Amino acid sequence: MSGPLNRYLDYTRGKAKNFLYKLLFSPLGLLYEIGVSCRNFAYDHGINSSFEPSLPVISVGNITMGGTNKTPFVEMLARRFLALGLRPGIVTRGYGGKKKGRSPLLVINGQGKRDEVGDESLLLSSRLPDVPIAVSLDRLAALERLHSEGGVDIAISDDTFQHRRMARDVDIVLIDATCPFGNGNLFPAGILREPPKNLMRSHIVVITKSDQVDKDDLNSLIAAVQGYAPGKPLFTSKLVLEKWQRWDGDALVDADPLKPGVPVLIFSAIGNPESFRNFIESMGFDVKEELRYRDHHLYSRNDLDDIMRRCSAVGAQVAVCTEKDVYNLPRDGKASFPVFIPSVMTTVDDGANFFAALTKALRPKIVISSNGHGEDSMACMLADRLKRDLPKAQIYAFPLVGKGKVFEDAGIEVYPPPFDTPSGGVIKYSFSELLKDIRAGLFGHIKRQLDAWSRLRGTIRTPLCVGDVYLLLHALWGQGMPPILLATAKTVYLRGHLVIERWILRNKARRVWTRDEMTAFELKKSSVDAVYAGNPIMDLASDNNNEADEALWPTGEGYRVLLLPGSRQDAYNDVKLLLRAAELVSRELKASFLMVIAPSIEWHKMASSLEDYSLSGDILEKDDLKVKVAFCPVSAAARRADVLLGLGGTANQVCAGLGVPVVSVDDKGKRVQKKLLGDAEVLVKRDPRRLALEVVSILKDRERHRYMSSVGRQRMGQPGCIEDVTGYLLYELGWKHRHDLYCFLEDKFLDVFNEINDEEEVKLGVE
Repeated sequence: MSGPLNRYLDYTRGKAKNFLYKLLFSPLGLLYEIGVSCRNFAYDHGINSSFEPSLPVISVGNITMGGTNKTPFVEMLARRFLALGLRPGIVTRGYGGKKKGRSPLLVINGQGKRDEVGDESLLLSSRLPDVPIAVSLDRLAALERLHSEGGVDIAISDDTFQHRRMARDVDIVLIDATCPFGNGNLFPAGILREPPKNLMRSHIVVITKSDQVDKDDLNSLIAAVQGYAPGKPLFTSKLVLEKWQRWDGDALVDADPLKPGVPVLIFSAIGNPESFRNFIESMGFDVKEELRYRDHHLYSRNDLDDIMRRCSAVGAQVAVCTEKDVYNLPRDGKASFPVFIPSVMTTVDDGANFFAALTKALRPKIVISSNGHGEDSMACMLADRLKRDLPKAQIYAFPLVGKGKVFEDAGIEVYPPPFDTPSGGVIKYSFSELLKDIRAGLFGHIKRQLDAWSRLRGTIRTPLCVGDVYLLLHALWGQGMPPILLATAKTVYLRGHLVIERWILRNKARRVWTRDEMTAFELKKSSVDAVYAGNPIMDLASDNNNEADEALWPTGEGYRVLLLPGSRQDAYNDVKLLLRAAELVSRELKASFLMVIAPSIEWHKMASSLEDYSLSGDILEKDDLKVKVAFCPVSAAARRADVLLGLGGTANQVCAGLGVPVVSVDDKGKRVQKKLLGDAEVLVKRDPRRLALEVVSILKDRERHRYMSSVGRQRMGQPGCIEDVTGYLLYELGWKHRHDLYCFLEDKFLDVFNEINDEEEVKLGVE
């Protein structure tokens, strides 16, 4: 390399000061840093989207411009997986290649053209002949080719810490001990690709070439890295000599080891040539001269002749280069001096703990978010299905509204700590209720939720959302990955989706499951990846033991009237309205009454407000009225009901879908639901007499009862959505394979697992 270029590199690596370079490049470095920050912000919040591939991916990257031993580290990982009986694959962009199209090329057994796939791809493939290597600028496309043609178990992606479009399971970041951060500036004013604080995005940090610095410097670097990435597993590694090889003008052949003390000339075209010199000198060789070229430099015949002349001039007996340089030497080149190559391999200090930490990071972590009591129930069912097939996965619930009690009852950890607004949800129909929520701390709660998402960022699989577009945007902003959406709120029966909502679903949702076929059809016309596989609300009705439903109801003859006070704060007052209506119904006809209490309702608080009623066990009683109280799924009670007197949302829809006519109050929210349920629901004024008259009318008119029942079943459709979503997650997104791989590796490192502190797990809770 020329003198000015060497001086520039010395400046960027912090080995020399240069006022002129500082003056010229510092403004450019500042602009570059602003660009990096904006780009990371865009990926963190879904403005630019990251996509989860179908294969588990380990990324090996760095935060500097090359020279951290990524290639031997990738090789070390691949060899380890091969030794365990797995089949790894490697993804690389093909540095040094000239024909860099996005169509992936597959390199196997060292077969490929250097000008297409680059030097590092050929080097890795030659050293790992059984490992397929996919080369492409589009890493996701390369991964899909590995998945479809390579038959691999796990992919190792070379140099992808800054490749944010591809989500990965584990980010390993390498730091060169001999030149960790250069002069501390970003390119072109330094060697940094991004600030060291971004190491927090990694899962594991490895300091390479740890044997090439003294102990005090290494300890200082370890302390600095721990300051940038507290709590991240940190390891050290070094290169060791595997064997010596010799270049015969066309290929590499094994050679007898060079004896220490031999005078040599070394040349290289790598990211950090100084570390290569240190490595050669550490073995006791007399380095007479060193020639440095730009990284990935393609040597000409004149370059080779010049190297040979310099060998003669300085009295070197042999020339020594790196193994990567061999793939850049001219083919059929004849050298007047022997060219030797040290074949090296990476070894990680405390390797057992390293692979245990790597396995821990591979454990599938899943978050299911929902925004409503009914949505919580559907999300809980989805979580149960996933737990059945992924028993060792970490599954968290993220309810946007309410206390998440349904998840707690099912043993699913709620994240973050829940917050119950006065309205019980996100207000759409009442400005006064919205003001109550704001006064109760709604905005602070939303901020805490977004902070909670940020702590999960980069550690979980594709977010799962059960609810509406607002929920999807909430998860997208928090994670950056397009979520999967079970769209329970919008349907063509309710005017369908707005233009902006369709744009969001088209561009920012991984896939959308709709609640009816017509809605899926309409979304597909807007190029949304929409699927109808059954109504997720009706999945709630298909998940019960029919034989146990009969025992829920009070014994006796007559009609069966189901009472649902609802799941929000209004239920504490509305229960009195329902009970008064039930009293009036009981005077008109013979009936038994069952009232189901939602998990979000505190029954002791509700019961204490019913001063006119006595409570004996599970029976509420006043005069001749007896109402049995149950805490079961609504569908279990609805299967034997003749009519519903209900103020619920999703619960009312479940009952209608099971063929139970619905009577409810006429308010803004219920009018919207009426458009969905059509003639399956009757709305009357908030008056107990009007409610009672409507219930009696429906029960006495068999033809009307039959008609309302058939409309409800037709409008709500069939179950099946949850199972279809589960199948997509397990097999198309590859979660089942990830889980099985984690279980396999956990078994291999079980002894070490037992010694690792639980603090390496994802921390939950709001600080």
